[in-house]
Amino acid sequence: MIKTEAFSSDLQELAKFAKAISHPARLAILKYLAETKTCISGDISDYLPLSRSTVSQHLKELKELGLIHGEIDGLKINYCLCSSSIDKYMQMFENFFEPIKSVNVNCSDK
Repeated sequence: MIKTEAFSSDLQELAKFAKAISHPARLAILKYLAETKTCISGDISDYLPLSRSTVSQHLKELKELGLIHGEIDGLKINYCLCSSSIDKYMQMFENFFEPIKSVNVNCSDK
């Protein structure tokens, strides 16, 4: 048995999401797509301080998780945020952290 299988599917899915957004380049890509408020056609590396191959790898990670869509349009790919997936993961994070943040324990370094 793989050790991750000992955990619920919700925790496994949340961990995959956390891993996907744990890199600042992927966060920058998500932020850029959100700020443009439209789908981006062409090379996102033109807008970020990263090489094309690096951006491509990060886009692949985001796409595999369903946070973005990438549709081929001729020789270009249109990248868009996937709001439904983002909403789903945000709700999962909220559900996970709600009982944790409501615990009233004061751990001080005194």
